[in-house]
Amino acid sequence: MSLTLFKNAKLLDPTKSDLQDGVAVLVEGGRIREVSPRPIRAAGAAAVDLAGRTLMPGLIDCHVHVFLPEVNIRALEAVPLTLLTARAAPLMRAMLDRGFTTVRDTGGADWGIREAVERGYLPGPRLFIAGRAIGQTSGHSDPRRRTDLGGGCPTENAMAFTMAIADGVTEVRRAVREQLRQGADHIKIMVSGGVASPYDPLDSLQYSTDEIRAAVEEATAFKRYVCAHSYPANAIARAVECGVRVIEHGNLIDAPTAKLMAKKGAFLVPTLVAYDAIRRHAAEFGMGPESLEKNKVVLEAGLRSRELAKRAGVRMAFGSDLLGQLQPDQSKEFELRGEALSPQEIIHSATIVGAELLGRPGELGVIAPGALADLLVVDGNPLKDLGLFQDQGAHIPVVMQAGRFHRNRLGAG
Repeated sequence: MSLTLFKNAKLLDPTKSDLQDGVAVLVEGGRIREVSPRPIRAAGAAAVDLAGRTLMPGLIDCHVHVFLPEVNIRALEAVPLTLLTARAAPLMRAMLDRGFTTVRDTGGADWGIREAVERGYLPGPRLFIAGRAIGQTSGHSDPRRRTDLGGGCPTENAMAFTMAIADGVTEVRRAVREQLRQGADHIKIMVSGGVASPYDPLDSLQYSTDEIRAAVEEATAFKRYVCAHSYPANAIARAVECGVRVIEHGNLIDAPTAKLMAKKGAFLVPTLVAYDAIRRHAAEFGMGPESLEKNKVVLEAGLRSRELAKRAGVRMAFGSDLLGQLQPDQSKEFELRGEALSPQEIIHSATIVGAELLGRPGELGVIAPGALADLLVVDGNPLKDLGLFQDQGAHIPVVMQAGRFHRNRLGAG
């Protein structure tokens, strides 16, 4: 098994507010073998001298869409699965370049693209997938035009491939079971209106309590969990009461609902950068006026939702939710969260909390013996300067994923 020794590092532990000087980390194969405040002797190891640079865990983005390469999702009607896969490849590589070694795809990516990354056919972050996002007729997962009474072919229409419509308890059970059969790590349902879907009101309640409970029951039976797209407080509360484990977005949450989430142990994945990027750029890429108007509402409420969740003690993971041409803004989420949270809190959410959400604590998001060797070297101290995560990974000379170098500008010696 290959050995790599990182020496003279300043270790960033996401649970602490200061760096630890003079740390050595030994990687064996795909995992961390030893972490020491003193030099490590390892015969035959390739040594990387960090010369006081920061060594930290790889980042985790808990809300991405590698199979939604267009801001104007209507454009996906004419994108076949083969082209969709080809377009996902550079998007995934760019995420890894920015230091995101693990991502959670919340609708669209299937087991095939996950396997392609795992087997090394395509460079990209480790994928946790939902398969097709499931919603009701007329809801956030219904991509059809008002003149379209049918559905497209999933292999020739990327919107049909990434989204599913299911109505009633029986159909919801079948749709969830199908995603589980296809290897989903979690199930995504829509319980309120959305920005990118032009026809459903933002504050609409989608799926009945019986339908939500059916999805949760099926996922739980398969040792999986349900996450729910939701903006308004009443939709969030209903989903959490029915057993939904993760709320995506949550911009219109209120204090009582935040307390309910904390009591139930539910996670929140805020995605403020998506709305900021839509405000700045989406019109030029063809997003319609209905969606742009809805975006104004959720953007204004974004920071307040984080403050309410923080006050209530809700666990918040890092998420971006950027479509297509907006994905280069992924790391800007760090700066936007910095208006309400400390750098240490934000890095903690993008490492340890993300790992907890994924059910992989102690294995992802940490530098510790036995953990997967997902490691970043940063030119500076991110606990003092979140700008080090900007510029598409320019300040991250080393990206290691599962013991393999994706990038190493420092070499070994």
